[in-house]
Amino acid sequence: MVMRVFVAGGTGVLGRRLVPQLVARGHQVTATTTSAAKLDQLAQLGASGVVMDGLDAASVGEAVAAAQPDTIVHEMTAISPVHAGQPDIKHIDRWFAGTNRLRTEGTDHLLSAGHAVGVRRFVAQSHIAAYDRTGAPVKREEDPYDPSPAREMRANLTAMRHLESAVLGAEWTEGIVLRYGWFYGPGTSMAPGEESFEMIRRRKFPLVGNGSAVWSFVHIADAAEATVAAIEHGSRGIFNVVDDDPAAVAEWLPALAQELGAKKPMRVPRFVGRMFAGEAGVVMMTEIRGASNAKAKRELAWRPTHPSWREGFAAA
Repeated sequence: MVMRVFVAGGTGVLGRRLVPQLVARGHQVTATTTSAAKLDQLAQLGASGVVMDGLDAASVGEAVAAAQPDTIVHEMTAISPVHAGQPDIKHIDRWFAGTNRLRTEGTDHLLSAGHAVGVRRFVAQSHIAAYDRTGAPVKREEDPYDPSPAREMRANLTAMRHLESAVLGAEWTEGIVLRYGWFYGPGTSMAPGEESFEMIRRRKFPLVGNGSAVWSFVHIADAAEATVAAIEHGSRGIFNVVDDDPAAVAEWLPALAQELGAKKPMRVPRFVGRMFAGEAGVVMMTEIRGASNAKAKRELAWRPTHPSWREGFAAA
């Protein structure tokens, strides 16, 4: 069924992948940007572009009312250097301040505007990093949030909780939350020539402690395809959007360094890691958990084209 889809955040890393896939499937797409200079980019992707401030209720209401969408997709973030400055894991609460507002105020504005026009489905971006850091190394959607996050991560998890509760609690629409894994691939920070890869190549991405944190990756193209599946036939609930191969940092980081032709990452104790990356950085290297994609495969009829980061990194 052809739908009118409103993509909030159409020029973001995921939005740029999502919009052309929706257009190719015959959907009528309206996509937003915060910059008039990017309207041509959206037109080239096949969408009707609109400048919108996700933190301004009137701006959101006008954009949604004009588009009259069947489905709203919330992919708004503000972590690019243009909006948030250079990445700063040590002060991740400051780095993500704009994104946290978009996940709280922005979510509320989009839901209100969607309610006003009667959207049938509302799909929103979340992340797997919020899972409890104890127990099983790979988490399912019903597993709890981290009850005691690192201080620098509390605002992030609070914002994600708000987004998820608001979307799933909107009884007037089919609310869907996609907990994406760690993005890699073209346009992300984990791609050839981009920041994370270059840090690994230059041995500036050390292995902290025992590197026991488990990461679940997802190629950006696969994340977009899962989002299309959720838009077209998803039902209310939460879905982990990750590949089939969760791996400890101690496994994937040296493997990626080898793939890049770099020396093995340096290993530093937790207290040293805390000095340069803060407690949040140490948690991400030693404690966070991976996620299972079984539910997304089963209920969204989705399969990642890149089932493992191993082949995905090699292809990149």
